[in-house]
Amino acid sequence: MISNQAVSIEQTSKDNKKIARTRRQRGYHWEDTIVKRFNKLENWEAFRLGSPSVALPDILTVNNQERILFTIEAKSGTNNTLQVPYDQISRCLKWTETFKVYKTRDVILAFKFLSKKRIGVGQYENRELREFFKVWHKGDDIMDCVCTYEGEVYGLKDKTRLKINLKDCEMPFKIKSPRANISY
Repeated sequence: MISNQAVSIEQTSKDNKKIARTRRQRGYHWEDTIVKRFNKLENWEAFRLGSPSVALPDILTVNNQERILFTIEAKSGTNNTLQVPYDQISRCLKWTETFKVYKTRDVILAFKFLSKKRIGVGQYENRELREFFKVWHKGDDIMDCVCTYEGEVYGLKDKTRLKINLKDCEMPFKIKSPRANISY
């Protein structure tokens, strides 16, 4: 006979796997959307590079004619904040510094706040979908970066919240943002 505790642990494990799969799918779809937007544009080429375990950025984007290179870390979710860990920012910086033939080499942090906000386990409320593209400053201390639903950013270092001013990146395509007042 199986105890209620064993059934509960098994159910929790299944729920956690489902949540992790949903989170990965959201991330993949956001990355795929960014790649498709760039690839629709003349002179731009974008590539989704794969999983984080292989030390690659989420997306590599180039415009060879204007000599522009972006490495992009993309985060998507239903919370009020989204975080990019410092090691992912560091990895992107390393890639942008590798390709010195490009005049402009930026690390872009792409945040997508979905049109539903999680308020509990399996419970959501509707809200406005928002996208923010922020440029990481080269030379700044590398730390975790958090973006809020309002588009404000701050750093986290040793569990301390630090003010950082990341500029919005002017993307060559339309985005869904209350600041930009444009949509795709």
